[in-house]
Amino acid sequence: MKNFSGAALLLALAVVGFLAYHSLFVVEQTEQALVMRFGQIVEDRGLVTQPGLHYKLPFIENVIFLDNRILDLETPKTEVLAADNQRIEVDAFVRYRITNPVLFFQTLRTVTNASSQLGSLLNSSVRRVLGEANLTQIVRDDRAALMVKIRDQVNAEGARYGVEVIDVRIRRADLPKEISEKVFSRMQSERAREASEYRAQGAEQAQKVRAKADRDVVVLRAEAQREADQTRGEGEAERNRIFAEAFGADPDFFAFYRSMQAYEASLKSGDTRMVVSPKSEFFRFFGDPYGKPAEAAKPDAEKSH
Repeated sequence: MKNFSGAALLLALAVVGFLAYHSLFVVEQTEQALVMRFGQIVEDRGLVTQPGLHYKLPFIENVIFLDNRILDLETPKTEVLAADNQRIEVDAFVRYRITNPVLFFQTLRTVTNASSQLGSLLNSSVRRVLGEANLTQIVRDDRAALMVKIRDQVNAEGARYGVEVIDVRIRRADLPKEISEKVFSRMQSERAREASEYRAQGAEQAQKVRAKADRDVVVLRAEAQREADQTRGEGEAERNRIFAEAFGADPDFFAFYRSMQAYEASLKSGDTRMVVSPKSEFFRFFGDPYGKPAEAAKPDAEKSH
């Protein structure tokens, strides 16, 4: 009898555990849940937004979990024709959140379907908004305002699906590859032209500086040569004056001094040869310290004896 009671108790516990397993469910803080009965949302308690432990009728009710966090959706590149007939490739993404789970489930059911639908809405809005702006506005001037406008349009259209669009961003807005290459080539040519102009202007300035420097060198050399010639002339005049005074004071000594200078200049070693008689006037100081000719020197010598 005791064995029967223990088995019955275990069976009862197993049944209770089984029913509890199929009757209870946990909602995480990052989730919200829909309690479904035969494909329809249960009234009054079908929407569960509070995290924690909740219940459902076993076997006849099931639970669908939806994320309540901000979701990201990235779309492939889209080619847009701007208002100035420029073709650009736009890479954009959207951030959204499920604000009405019931409406979301009724219209889209899954996040995959939501991504597909919102991607189409984003693509259409991007084409519509950017098609009214030119390339400069899209790339630089009004990019932030255009993104806000796209977000508002997608948000207005996405409200009927139970989602709220938090943000829309244009990650990149570039010209197509073939156009970018042409623009890059044109920019290279323009920069090369500007570089050539700068080089030409630099060469012109260098030539001006060089010509001015050459002119200044010529002027400085001419002035220096003039001052040198003037100083040299003054020196030669002073030298001649001193020679003249010396000649007037002692003509014999001056003649001796000039003869010594002539000997020093003419008797240097070199290739030059000069044939002069030893009895010539040039060598008069070799025979007599007073520079007298030999015939005049003999009577003076006899008188001394």
